[in-house]
Amino acid sequence: MAIIVNLDVMMAKRKMSLNELSDKVGITLSNLSILKNGKAKAIRLETLDAICKALQCQPGDILEYRDDESDS
Repeated sequence: MAIIVNLDVMMAKRKMSLNELSDKVGITLSNLSILKNGKAKAIRLETLDAICKALQCQPGDILEYRDDESDS
């Protein structure tokens, strides 16, 4: 997939655990883990908004686009 999720990077920069982020955002640990590990197929804008508020960052700090063709 061409969209890379850098949630773990932002969590590390903010020194925030998955449990703490889950509490602040109101998302289950399992769903947040799926997102963090890049296995999610979609994310609601409402969820992205809540994550950005909790981590005090921009959506572009969490999501990154990479061209699949340049990887080959």
